[in-house]
Amino acid sequence: MNVSRLRRLAPLAVLVLAAAACNSGGGGDAGDDTNLSGKTVTVIGTWGGDEQKAFLEMVKPWETQTGATVKYTGTRDINTVLTTGVASGVLPEVAGLPGPGQMAEYAAAGKLMPLDEVLDINTYKGETAKALVDLGTTDGQVYGVFIKAAIKGLIWYSPKAHDYGAGPPKTWDELKTQAAANKGQAQGIWCLGIESGAASGWPGTDWIEDLVLRTAGPEAYTSWYQGKTKWSDPAIKNAFQIYANDVVGQTFGGGRTAVATNFADAGNPLFDSPPKCEFLHQASFITGLGGFKSKKAGTDYNFFPFPDINPQYAGAVVGAGDLFGMFHDTPAAKSLMKYLVTKEAQDVWVKIGGALSANKNATSYPDDVSKRSAEVLAGAKIFVFDASDLMPTAMNDAFWKAMVALTNGSKNVDQVLSDLDKTQKDAYTT
Repeated sequence: MNVSRLRRLAPLAVLVLAAAACNSGGGGDAGDDTNLSGKTVTVIGTWGGDEQKAFLEMVKPWETQTGATVKYTGTRDINTVLTTGVASGVLPEVAGLPGPGQMAEYAAAGKLMPLDEVLDINTYKGETAKALVDLGTTDGQVYGVFIKAAIKGLIWYSPKAHDYGAGPPKTWDELKTQAAANKGQAQGIWCLGIESGAASGWPGTDWIEDLVLRTAGPEAYTSWYQGKTKWSDPAIKNAFQIYANDVVGQTFGGGRTAVATNFADAGNPLFDSPPKCEFLHQASFITGLGGFKSKKAGTDYNFFPFPDINPQYAGAVVGAGDLFGMFHDTPAAKSLMKYLVTKEAQDVWVKIGGALSANKNATSYPDDVSKRSAEVLAGAKIFVFDASDLMPTAMNDAFWKAMVALTNGSKNVDQVLSDLDKTQKDAYTT
């Protein structure tokens, strides 16, 4: 991570960790018959607002059953908070991890606890998609579990303005042609918002990931996030140019407005009359946020999958999820981790909306739009995980910043790629 930024944010991170560490349930091992009444599990995650409410609803049955309590602290700067905690040793019992890349770093540092003896591991592997199990595994042991999943890169629209349900664009060129024809009074093709507090920029990284996968393919995608392909490589640069020209250049309000607009509210202009934009590119979880949560699925909003660009990679999908790990193996923490991977736990958030279950047996989706999102995940011909979440912390942090600079116009494509190449030289050696 950028050292100057870490120094600047370290005091805040220490405060967050200290708050989360208070009232810990105590250490030690215990079986399933341990009395947890009155115990507290400290949890740090990235969620606030409606997402935080959904998570607390998710853990409420566990609290009722055990008599224990979840003490949750939310922060958008989870990278800094946990990196500071790994260095200081002050860590919560359970945390939402930034991604598999950071998970492996924490495990290698000896701070994250393996879960093979905590979970009913055979049941967990049988109920969870293999791709997600593998992403939570490092050095042959499970260190992270997905408590919910998401499909990235869905294209959302208002059927009341133009219904693409019968003939959605199959290619990027078709999308641009149809959008131009249907734009009408809209002030832009795209709704875009990349503000997210300390994590600002991540919605822009999602765009780049979709474009790299669909133009250069999964092998190039993997080589890129592993740090083996330079950011200035033509295959990666092409994705940035498409984003700058076809997305930011066709965005409602322009790039500066996009940088100032929170990601959860980015799609709200779809619901204006007339709409101010034609499409929103966002993951399946958007249905539980912003203007979407008060609208009716299928009537007020719908989606089609991200269209193909290179036909060689047809059916490619970028997925993501909320990965949880355990830093202290207290009895209450182990009990909570066991609960979070179950159908019963994940069905709670599925019913609320805005989440796809990582457990294949949790299927209580509230509407056909959510069910179709789950079908996209299940039917993907090529599945890759969110690349930025697989990058080292310093690279991920720089990627977020680069997307802010590119989107607001303070730097051009060549400048941000040069910056990212410089970060890449050191990010993969530590």
